[in-house]
Amino acid sequence: MKTILVTGGAGFIGSNFVEYIFNKHPDWRILVVDALTYAGDIENIPEYIRNSERFEFWYGDINNLDLMSDLVSRSDMVVHLAAETHVARSLYSQREFFVTDVLGTQSVVNAVLKHLDRIKRFVHISTSEVYGTAIREPMDEEHPLNPTTPYAAAKAGADRLVYSYIVSFDIPGVIIRPFNNYGPRQHLEKAIPRFITSCILGEPLTIHGDGSARRDWIFAEDTARAIDLVLSAPLEKVKGEVFNIGTGRSISVLEIAKLIVQNFNKGSDCMTYIPDRHGQVQNHISSTEKAERLLGFKASINVEEGIKKTIEWYLKNPKLWEKQIPLRKVPLRMRDGSIVWY
Repeated sequence: MKTILVTGGAGFIGSNFVEYIFNKHPDWRILVVDALTYAGDIENIPEYIRNSERFEFWYGDINNLDLMSDLVSRSDMVVHLAAETHVARSLYSQREFFVTDVLGTQSVVNAVLKHLDRIKRFVHISTSEVYGTAIREPMDEEHPLNPTTPYAAAKAGADRLVYSYIVSFDIPGVIIRPFNNYGPRQHLEKAIPRFITSCILGEPLTIHGDGSARRDWIFAEDTARAIDLVLSAPLEKVKGEVFNIGTGRSISVLEIAKLIVQNFNKGSDCMTYIPDRHGQVQNHISSTEKAERLLGFKASINVEEGIKKTIEWYLKNPKLWEKQIPLRKVPLRMRDGSIVWY
């Protein structure tokens, strides 16, 4: 039985990935470590998985060097998802992003190096935010890294830190840069769940700027499948590689809001607008060529279908997200001294 360690497995993408591989690989044992910060919740992991003999949960911080060494020493594969991830929150509280995303990643990758005789695959989950606004489209893996927010900068640091361990120490590492994920269990601070829950609660939808910023939106289940393909691919095919994971389709934030509003049979008069936050990335669209060529990966769930699935989950699971309502927004001081809640 193979053992896989998933850091941040009680978070949004992490819990979707854990559910996917638990069902896909009945011969895998899953270890999850999570600090259960405001964005993590043990209930994100379905109860049937938590009660399984194939599953083990550890409450802990990835910066705990001894804990990470112990868990990695028991693993065959490591998927590193644990991170602080919200752009607006990184503008509000910067330092914790570098402590978790950079130093935490060093803790994990150093444990992998320490137990290199055991580890067959290390997958680091980066983000498309490291690219900044597109200077060419679609954005391929050779696009320059121009992070524009503390979150993006911290993730860029972690991304290149992992690459340095691949080159310097020959760890069996792969870096994945997903584009904008959405789906069940996402924290309400992110755009799509915030829009959906605003509709459920009968509140106005808050749009940043004019809503023209465009994103490549990918359903979390597709991302989970892409990670699984990286784990299953021959090592010589993926070692040291960077993979963008996206759909190759760019849709504006305003279009996403309108799509959600239509699903609730509401009109566009329920939208309100606030100034753009600092460091806003304007355009993002993924090249899908490399992932298709080397992994055989192509997104299978389009945004229209994915939005319906996501709405259905939030309608069915209010007990899991209602406790997040006070955490949806943070206050940011604008350049003119005014305070705007994002």
